[in-house]
Parts: sequence; C-alpha cells; structure tokens
Amino acid sequence: MSARLARAQFLALPMVLFLQGPARAEFSVCNQSLDVLNVAIGYEEDGEFQTEGWWSVGANRCAEVIRKPLASRYVYVYAEDVFGQPVTAGSIPSCIGTRRFLIRGTKQCWLRGYKQADFLEVDTREQERWTLFLRND
Repeated sequence: MSARLARAQFLALPMVLFLQGPARAEFSVCNQSLDVLNVAIGYEEDGEFQTEGWWSVGANRCAEVIRKPLASRYVYVYAEDVFGQPVTAGSIPSCIGTRRFLIRGTKQCWLRGYKQADFLEVDTREQERWTLFLRND
C-alpha cells in the first residue's frame, strides 16, 4: 500500500437540505485535497452492476455524480490523481475505462478492453442526498 493511499482519509455525511418544492436526490463527491481528482462510480441499475466515469473534481470543489434518485443503499467510488495513482482504498473490484465510460458488469475487465480498479463501498444509509468528502494529504 503506497504512503499516499495510506494517508487517504474519507468522510461521508448526508447532506440534508430543506428546499421549497420536491427534494432532489443526488450523490456528490467533494475533493478536499490540493490536487485534481478523477472520479468513477459504481452502482446497480436494472439488476446489473455498472461503473461510470470520469468526473474531474478540482481542489476544494464538488461534483454531482448522480443526479437522479438513489436506487440502492450503496454507491461505489474510485478516485485517482492526475498521474493515475489511486487515492481511494477500496476492495470491490470493478472495471474502469481510460476515457469517459459506462460499463455494465464487473467480469473480465481486461478481456473487454478495460482496466480493473478497486472501488470504495459507500453506505448512503438510504438517504435522499449524500456527499462523500475525499482527502489525500
């Protein structure tokens, strides 16, 4: 495990916002580091696991990566720095692409032309809105 990965700290908090009108469900990732992070997510859609990416999240910025109601309790996140070094300490293997991607399934990443990465499992506790804060200092 690299020193950078070992230093990665994660904090997730439900974001409860009181707005007039219907509440929007969403999943956001906030980058609390001084580096740009590239973020991919995984989730279940229509009974099949899929991964999607990339969102570039600048230093001290947030990105809304899911803009529809959260369909399941768990969302999976993989983040890396601009040099391709992972900054999340996940244990759920899934596929990622080198450019913008939407990949269905988690098997045989290499045979399908993708790279395998270990995603961090985030328990949203079935909240309507959730924000994950990433730090890699």
